Amino acid sequence: MGRTFSQWDLIPQGDSMDETSRPMDWLADPDRDASIMSAWERLVLGGNSRAGILRGVVDDSWQRCLEGHVDPGAVCAPPPVEEGRLFELRTKNDRLIHACAPLIQQTREFLSQTGTILLLTDPDGMILELAGDTRIVEPAGEVRLVPGCKWTEFSCGTNAIGTALALRQPVQIHGSEHFCAGIKRWTCSATVIRDPLDGTVLGVLDVSGHARTYSQHSLAFIVSMAGRIESRFRNLALERRLRLVERCMQHCFGHADGVVVVDENGRLVRANRQAPGAFARIGAPDGLESAFPVPDIAKMADGFVQPQSPDWLRRVQIQSIKEGTDTLGFLLIVPAPSRRTAWLPDLIPDAEYTPAPAFSRIVGHSPALRAAVQKAQQLAKAKVPVLLLGETGVGKELFAQGIHQASAAADGPFVALNCGGLSRDLLASELFGYAEGAFTGARKGGMVGKIEAANHGTLFLDEIGEMPFDIQPHLLRVLEEGELYRLGENTPRKVNFRLIAATHRDLRADIADEKFRMDLYYRLAVTSISIPPLRERKADLADLIDHWLHTSLERYGLANAVIDDEAHECLLNYDWPGNVREMRNAIEGAVLMARDGIIAMDDLPPEIRAAASAGPQRTAPPAGHSLPLQKIPSLEMAEAESIRLAIQQAQGNLTHVAFQLGIAKSTLYQKIKKYGLAQDLGATRHTDR
Repeated sequence: MGRTFSQWDLIPQGDSMDETSRPMDWLADPDRDASIMSAWERLVLGGNSRAGILRGVVDDSWQRCLEGHVDPGAVCAPPPVEEGRLFELRTKNDRLIHACAPLIQQTREFLSQTGTILLLTDPDGMILELAGDTRIVEPAGEVRLVPGCKWTEFSCGTNAIGTALALRQPVQIHGSEHFCAGIKRWTCSATVIRDPLDGTVLGVLDVSGHARTYSQHSLAFIVSMAGRIESRFRNLALERRLRLVERCMQHCFGHADGVVVVDENGRLVRANRQAPGAFARIGAPDGLESAFPVPDIAKMADGFVQPQSPDWLRRVQIQSIKEGTDTLGFLLIVPAPSRRTAWLPDLIPDAEYTPAPAFSRIVGHSPALRAAVQKAQQLAKAKVPVLLLGETGVGKELFAQGIHQASAAADGPFVALNCGGLSRDLLASELFGYAEGAFTGARKGGMVGKIEAANHGTLFLDEIGEMPFDIQPHLLRVLEEGELYRLGENTPRKVNFRLIAATHRDLRADIADEKFRMDLYYRLAVTSISIPPLRERKADLADLIDHWLHTSLERYGLANAVIDDEAHECLLNYDWPGNVREMRNAIEGAVLMARDGIIAMDDLPPEIRAAASAGPQRTAPPAGHSLPLQKIPSLEMAEAESIRLAIQQAQGNLTHVAFQLGIAKSTLYQKIKKYGLAQDLGATRHTDR
């Protein structure tokens, strides 16, 4: 059906302007109220309600009510849930109630003589709390505007709570604008409360009263109060996350396992440096951010595996992090290949963290690698920022440590921080530190940030391209002025450090997309070093294989082991999309799986064996015979066939296909289109997670 627009439809819908920009008496105009009643009567009798007087937000809501078969003659909400169920709902929404409680208490006296009540609901429109003028509690009970009752559009027709939930925005519904007959003598203003971390709706805040209590300012009041609640919720959430990270730091970081910390809702909080490679090894999506949140994490921690859960989640160890009976979050652990059945208390310190002479731990003599090392040695002498460029796993931190150890600041601290594994607020506190009392739950005496901890030494910021845009100018100021402010402090602190940053991203493209600041880029990239991937260092593969073989044997105190010719050839021909980190893990696992001191093909990871089986099989002709001339396929034909085989093996999971082929997913899409492989994709179970 088409809509007849009134002059008010020209005012933007979706925020407080829709309600408060009209004349104060417009919603409460008796003539307008009578016209709306007439439109409603025509609608419920099967006619057209679009008489021009209806606001668009009300007209649309009435149409949803009709489509949902809501009874227009209803006089109240459905009956309340049982007390036990209401207690469960309040417990489930305890954090929301806790964040709202002080502000609701402040509001009680304010509303006590206004003839209105304040209501708090959960995300499903179930009323959890009521406060305000006690004189209106009894009339509210008559329409079941009380705790335990559900006020969605489908249960009560057009109303501020239900319509705010439907639109995810502030709404004011007055008198006859309500859809159900028994509620038309009420006026109400409501807005959703959002989680400041991810924008999900936590609940609804509403002010309701008899129609005569209508005030233009009710909506502005409720929107302002919701904003204060969201701010308080943000501070409480930050406090919880800090406590969660502190508990996890004591047990899990600095070891060989891939460890991810998530909050109680399964949202990513932090990851250690081994996590990206470890989780990719078990099939998690490229980039940990795309793998989270995990909504059913609490059930999975209790042993209830959900049928819809991705396969990689079934291969991680999940540990709850509790504070009394309160679950702060969860640890997701992918054990290192050497510890597939081990648990956290038995962790063995990773030999990779043992200090070594500058650059001596970088193995290889290929021209590309040697050029990068020579440039790093030269730049180590000057105290200028260095930007390390390279794919994940190429050894950017080894280069950073080498530059530090070869510099004049070698006796100072080397402090590393991965910008990609932290939320915005945690990254800010980790970088700059905070003062005592900066927020609820802050440590007594405050906390020293990583920048301050690196004073007179080197700060290494890995995955600098993942740093939130609004934090970047604060880092730039530290680099320009040589001083920082802890969060919550007004006095600057002098710092003197050398910055080394690293990224696998194209920062120039990010600048064009306004994801990275140009001024910070040119401050970081005074000098840059490109570290080549393993597929461009074929001459180094034999040395690296030998190095990691002996390192693994020595680390685990095992007798000598050898790699048979077939397995060695397979390792040499593999493209190593995970680079040095992937090679280290592969050989470490093969050493532990080997039988009788011989590493065979079956001891290698399945993705490496699969790549070998996908390659061309070349057999030498018998002596005295020559092979007949055959048509040699073009490079494009070979590439198309490789992509087709990878799609089949990965059952259409393009993330896995791109990882297997060592190309970006965007490049994979282009090649699928170029070679007309869409039909192959459709013939598989396409589960592109």
